[in-house]
Amino acid sequence: MEAFTHLFVCSFFFSLLRTSISQDSTITPNQSIRDGGTLVSADGSFQLGFFSPGNSKTRYVGIWYMISSETVVWVANRNAPLNDQSGVLKVTDDGFLVLLNSTNSIVWSSNTSRTAENPVAQLLDTGNLVVKDRIDDDPEKFLWQSFDYPCDTLLPKMKLGWNLVTGLDRFVSSWKSTEDPAQGEYSMRIDPRGLPQVVLMKRDSILARLGSWNGLHFTGYSGLRQNPIYNYEFVLNEKEVYFEYKLPDTSVFVRSMVNPSGVPQRFIWMDRTHSWEPIITAQLDQCAIYAFCGSYASCDINNSPVCSCLEGFLSKSPKDGDPVDRSDGCVRMTPLECNDRHKFLKRTGVKLPDTSSSWYNKSMTLEECEGICLKNCSCTAYASLDVRGGGSGCVLWFGRLVDISELAEGGQDLYIRMAISEPGRPEKKRHFSKKKLVAIIVGSTLLVVGMTIVGLVSYIWKKKLKNQEMTKRSQMKDNNNESEKEDMELPIFDMVAIANATDNFSNNNKLGEGGFGPVYKGILPEGRNIAVKRLSKNSGQGLNEFKNEVNLIAKLQHRNLVKLLGSCIQENENMLIYEYMPNKSLDSFIFDKAKSKLLDWHKRINIIRGVAKGLLYLHEDSRLKIIHRDLKASNILLDNNMNPKISDFGLARSFEEDQIDSKTNRIIGTYGYMSPEYAAHGQYSIKSDVFSFGVLALEIVSGKKNRGFCHSDHHLSLTGHAWKLWIEDRPMELIEDNLVADLCTLSNVLRHIHVGLLCVQQRPKNRPNMSSVVQMLSNESLLPKPKQPGFFTDSLEADSSSTKHGTCSANEITITLLEAR
Repeated sequence: MEAFTHLFVCSFFFSLLRTSISQDSTITPNQSIRDGGTLVSADGSFQLGFFSPGNSKTRYVGIWYMISSETVVWVANRNAPLNDQSGVLKVTDDGFLVLLNSTNSIVWSSNTSRTAENPVAQLLDTGNLVVKDRIDDDPEKFLWQSFDYPCDTLLPKMKLGWNLVTGLDRFVSSWKSTEDPAQGEYSMRIDPRGLPQVVLMKRDSILARLGSWNGLHFTGYSGLRQNPIYNYEFVLNEKEVYFEYKLPDTSVFVRSMVNPSGVPQRFIWMDRTHSWEPIITAQLDQCAIYAFCGSYASCDINNSPVCSCLEGFLSKSPKDGDPVDRSDGCVRMTPLECNDRHKFLKRTGVKLPDTSSSWYNKSMTLEECEGICLKNCSCTAYASLDVRGGGSGCVLWFGRLVDISELAEGGQDLYIRMAISEPGRPEKKRHFSKKKLVAIIVGSTLLVVGMTIVGLVSYIWKKKLKNQEMTKRSQMKDNNNESEKEDMELPIFDMVAIANATDNFSNNNKLGEGGFGPVYKGILPEGRNIAVKRLSKNSGQGLNEFKNEVNLIAKLQHRNLVKLLGSCIQENENMLIYEYMPNKSLDSFIFDKAKSKLLDWHKRINIIRGVAKGLLYLHEDSRLKIIHRDLKASNILLDNNMNPKISDFGLARSFEEDQIDSKTNRIIGTYGYMSPEYAAHGQYSIKSDVFSFGVLALEIVSGKKNRGFCHSDHHLSLTGHAWKLWIEDRPMELIEDNLVADLCTLSNVLRHIHVGLLCVQQRPKNRPNMSSVVQMLSNESLLPKPKQPGFFTDSLEADSSSTKHGTCSANEITITLLEAR
């Protein structure tokens, strides 16, 4: 009772202290704060002023708690200290908050893209320093706020995460030391790639990972609990992704921070001791270190050694006394083949793997999730997205599984893809009663009879289908079939002639390989160079794509489309014969540092406009209305004069004249170039190609790949980076260094960036059609303002390569994915 009385008296005394404070919480353009002056929030919780940390003599503008003046929660000029006490903080008439030194030079300034008639700076009761219009308290209309630029402390109601519309990244970063508030090498932030997750970074590398949100807590940290003092939410939508916590009781003070040693901590103020007591101090043990055990391995801090390979996996190179070589991790005992004859091993109670290369859907069931994973050869695992909903939602992993840990509580179920021949966990022996045994025998007998009947019907049906397929193939081979000639309208090459032309498909003549199969250079007897695309037996594409390409491209004639010379269908071989492009594909130039110098801006203009004209022909001017569906740099070939020619029509689709869009359950294309509506819902139209063209245009200007793009300041895709630079009025930074010197064409380059951003907008209706694109690229008319691009953070990206986390590479292979419903 005495302790309760003491707490009540302290709280009552502190509330009186708050109401007795009369210092102003705002400054106007005709006012200023000099060193020694302060602002105090209306309720007396926070104070703003000048300070020197520890024994340092340098001066900073900061915000601290009134109850603890040494607890600085935000610093304005953390990277630009003052050397004396002559600093002045003021608000300009335009609504900028500026810090001036003794020579009236600006040391630090806020930034804003809007102005206010009567701007004021105000320190709110939350500790948020804002610049706003005096009469408008709507947070959405603040010109600027300190909560958008955290330092080492995350306060209640402060967002940790991204504004996906503006590209603003709100993250917490440590001080360099206790006496230097400059940005240190540790930061806590949300990685928005794939399924967003919270990570602790050391410079540009992930040090530890709290994991992604599962509806209750982060998958790598189950200690987060709602309670009467502390509650929180995680928001993930098209506009924002962020974590935020709140304190219902305003008399309680809680703060979270990352200290200079990189340790995340949370404190609560104790009136009794007049000190901050730690609630949580994260312990970075071995299993907390990111990817400590390598790929396909699990870490258990209660075991010795802590690392062990997942079931069905072996260490690449085991060391003495340690079954897992942590530098390499583990590999499969039985490699996966590209078919649906797989099973899933259920791993319970684990921290889910790194989700930066994952794909997710909020409304899908776990059964649908398994079905999608089975249909995609690159999918290696799946799990429930939201355990709060009893296992709803879907997360798919592509490529390696990294950073899995065993959790004592709060872990989730992970379903790992295994070969059907891989032995699973032994099942416990079951004991049955006589009645159950009879039921099992009878049921088994009926099951065998049923399966026999089904098998017989299936055999007859498959045989019928096989005969139909053989008939179709025979018809394709029959040069005397007039209807087939009419359909293909192309000469048929002899198998022997093609083998002779390519030196029997010698590796010396191999030009490359794509989703269809290898491509070889050949020379016909009359001396003509050709390119032979040979359908691989292991290709994900097949006879349908082969016939589709033959039938479509045979009817198309345009200087910016590759010319198909003929085909060869003989001896179980399916080959397409094209005109030979000596400069190969566009990606071999723009993504190569040495060869990219050969592409000046004039050549790049010619390529961008040539591709645009080729697409315009496909969409509007050809006999058929064609949607390409796989436009990318590797499918743009270059002739002797570097003129572009669109190639690879295996995935293309023809439309009726008045048809607007279509939908498919079989999503085919290349991540990084797919439009959002196609990748997420299987819906495609001419605007899908427009999106791919916009990505390609930005790649040509920047010399960077959209997929696998890396930047030290953020985790955006190339389109997201371009948008960020555009809204910050820095689009010139996107231009490849080789082009910057060509100042006479700078406005032209910016115009092409502008058009590229118009093409990659989120909604199809906002994107221009190709006729408008061609006009915008060739004249100086006023262009509309672009809106936020689709896949701003590349959330549907899936890495099918085996590259390690942190590298900036992407395997641009054509993939097939069942529609996410």
